[in-house]
Amino acid sequence: MPDYVNWLRHASPYINSHRDRTFVVMLPGEGVEHPNFGNIVHDLVLLHSLGARLVLVHGSRPQIEARLAARGLAPRYHRDLRVTDAPTLECVIDAVGSLRIAIEARLSMDMAASPMQGARLRVAGGNLVTARPIGVVEGVDYHHTGEVRRIDRKGIGRLLDERSIVLLSPLGYSPTGEIFNLACEDVAMRAAIDLEAEKLILYGAEQGLLDASGKLVRELRPQQVPAHLQRLGNSYQAELLDAAAQACRAGVKRSHIVSYTEDGALLSELFTRTGNGTLVAQEQFEQLREAGIEDVGGLIELIRPLEEQGILVRRSREVLEREIEQFSIVEREGLIIACAALYPIADSEAGELACLAVNPEYRHGGRGDELLERVGRPARRLGLATLFVLTTRTAHWFRERGFQPSSVERLPAARASLYNFQRNSQVFEKSL
Repeated sequence: MPDYVNWLRHASPYINSHRDRTFVVMLPGEGVEHPNFGNIVHDLVLLHSLGARLVLVHGSRPQIEARLAARGLAPRYHRDLRVTDAPTLECVIDAVGSLRIAIEARLSMDMAASPMQGARLRVAGGNLVTARPIGVVEGVDYHHTGEVRRIDRKGIGRLLDERSIVLLSPLGYSPTGEIFNLACEDVAMRAAIDLEAEKLILYGAEQGLLDASGKLVRELRPQQVPAHLQRLGNSYQAELLDAAAQACRAGVKRSHIVSYTEDGALLSELFTRTGNGTLVAQEQFEQLREAGIEDVGGLIELIRPLEEQGILVRRSREVLEREIEQFSIVEREGLIIACAALYPIADSEAGELACLAVNPEYRHGGRGDELLERVGRPARRLGLATLFVLTTRTAHWFRERGFQPSSVERLPAARASLYNFQRNSQVFEKSL
């Protein structure tokens, strides 16, 4: 079977979860100039075709620099922010206008045998960003450099409801009719916040955030960002990371930093479990983590009622203390509301998923699925090829999640010898 068949099957849960969600995507001017830009457009079109509501924000820094150089004008910066005087503003308008037309042209393609065939996209924009001047800072007048004052949330919402892709440029307009040059990262961040977007996606040159040793940091919490910002200094990577963290602190569930140089980076980030870039996610009331010895009391309170009903095998406090490292838990405001354990089976490439339990008050919230995914990660790291589960009451739940009926004979010898025939548990297995 081709790999793409399994990939598509595994992507289907993400397709379902992304449908009708608002995504704000920021592509800097460097990304528009890159040879991979065409592939990025194809990925965005695919995302739109799968039901996502797209707001695309583009930058224009290299294009502005090129026009300033062509006119013999020297760029001026103060505190890493462009000073936009009247001649510079003319270059900004020229660059932004040309870029907008080029992007609209790319999104209008309908060539046979291409990913764009039959898309028939509508791209909409306009005076959707209200701006105000930065003014004078430390004695330096920024002239026409501004900051976002307001995003037309209702106007953009209506356009998205009509299945249009909304294109926002790094320009804003004031109630007095002035034009202001804006940072595209600021526009994207404010749009994601005001639209209550599901995701903010930021394209950069790097794969994501790289640590001091050059290794990709796959996931961060907003409170972990300041330490990285201090290390990165005034780099563009720091700007992206800061925008991602600010968006999450203001209510955006997830921000992603991906590379515009890598083909398919967006799809890999959104439709695979491992992702492709760096995810910045806001703190939740709930925390999914590995269990520690201090969690034994909470685990006993959670699983004891299920043990009394005969759904789970009885485990003493001593057993739980000895096996606590095998457990993952979901903690909500100090209360353990769900748990699961992974037991590698000796002399085999298999493991057992055991003691999967969710507090009755918190069922139907997807916590069992989160634990199942969590347990799968260390299982794959350990090189396990098969995951077994024994159950008496929840066979259908496991079957719905890809487990296939099996038998005691299929269990590795080390586990089969411990099988309790009095419980007569059904055996299921799943390939990892």
